[in-house]
Amino acid sequence: MEGLEDERRLSLGLAIVIDSGRKMKRKRKEVFRASEIVNGVSEGKILSLLETREMMLKKENKRKEANNNGEDGKGLHLIHLLLVSATSLDENKIESAVENLKELYQDVSLNGDSVQRVAAYFADGLAARLLTRRSPFHEMIMKEPTPEDEFLAYIELYKVSPYYQFAHFTANQAIMEAFEREEKDNNRALHVIDLDIAYGFQWPSLMQSLSDKATTGNRVSLLITGFGRTLEHLEETKARLVSFAKTFRNLNFEFEGKLRSCSGLRSITKKKNETVVVNSVFYLNSLHNFTHISETLKSIHILNPSIVVLVEQEGGRSPRTFLSRFMEFLHYYAAMFDSLDDFLPLDNPQRLQIEKNHLGKEIKRLMDLDDDESNSPKYERMETWKGRFENHGFSGMNLSSKSIIQAKLLLKISSHYCPIQFGGENGGFCAFEREEGNAISLAWQDKYPLMS
Repeated sequence: MEGLEDERRLSLGLAIVIDSGRKMKRKRKEVFRASEIVNGVSEGKILSLLETREMMLKKENKRKEANNNGEDGKGLHLIHLLLVSATSLDENKIESAVENLKELYQDVSLNGDSVQRVAAYFADGLAARLLTRRSPFHEMIMKEPTPEDEFLAYIELYKVSPYYQFAHFTANQAIMEAFEREEKDNNRALHVIDLDIAYGFQWPSLMQSLSDKATTGNRVSLLITGFGRTLEHLEETKARLVSFAKTFRNLNFEFEGKLRSCSGLRSITKKKNETVVVNSVFYLNSLHNFTHISETLKSIHILNPSIVVLVEQEGGRSPRTFLSRFMEFLHYYAAMFDSLDDFLPLDNPQRLQIEKNHLGKEIKRLMDLDDDESNSPKYERMETWKGRFENHGFSGMNLSSKSIIQAKLLLKISSHYCPIQFGGENGGFCAFEREEGNAISLAWQDKYPLMS
């Protein structure tokens, strides 16, 4: 657990300062025909719904008095309206969905409590499903944050919440232990194959740990093969990691970026005796179908890595109707929004940025997906992932006691805003072992495994 605070600081050292002081121009309303939006509902009702939404967006700093535990019934009422709206859409009862969404927009607020906020983004996602993608109003509701704003929101969430840090530090501890087990035979060379490199925030703490083991005359080599969606994204991540690695004089660092493809893993060349590990953090759930997942696992098995690290958001995949997905996502993101109360006050601008440009963006995108199952994330229970890996020739291994201690200490030092703890084991984030010590899960208030 030594140096955990330093590792957290080092990870955040990758952040690039980007000017976020931009003004957003208001999009001019355009004339449209009702038939371009949704069949069977008058243009007037759709316009009235959108006008109610516009009024909601103008409620700056006007927080409604509904509390998160629903004691006055308002929080429960919002959840009820969301469920009724989603059910109406699922059953193609469009007029009912419009009326319930209009009522929702009257009670939700992006500046309210956590229930009002998460309900507002779900309402937007449901409203977008009412509109054809040709509609300018669909574009207005689903407007994506700029890459800079999205990056800044990710940084803020990474700083204040243990969500991503838990995944990265726990994975890195397992990777370090695999490297140490083979240190006599691996020429002090570690090759990490990261199936989704993202912004690269996972790897500074690993560099620090490797540097701590090395000396000037006995250097350690780290090669990261990182997969990403675009060449531009890979180049930006490479620049950050290379710059950071230069601060360690006893570490030889290389980065090789590869675009995601079915043949990407098969093109990787292993060096003699190096320790090879595969890192899959929030990646396999993004693959389109079971065939792609199976092909990926087959390719990983051919590489014969020393260890495969899997981190996934948990969920139940069957049945995969729109309504079942809605319930699953609502449960998950309600916990995420609620957890922010433990780290940031409601009026904190960084919190609003996290909710709008990261969590809110994810909610609206998930709600607006087509019902085609190939487009939806493959969130599974841990037991399902375990069985799938075993069917492809892998076997589980126990996490070390150090991994468990580090994970729990990270959670203990992360909660720094909320002055009143819930008490016992029912408050805040908690970590617990599963699968006879082969896995560890992160949950919010002991109620819902967010990741494993």
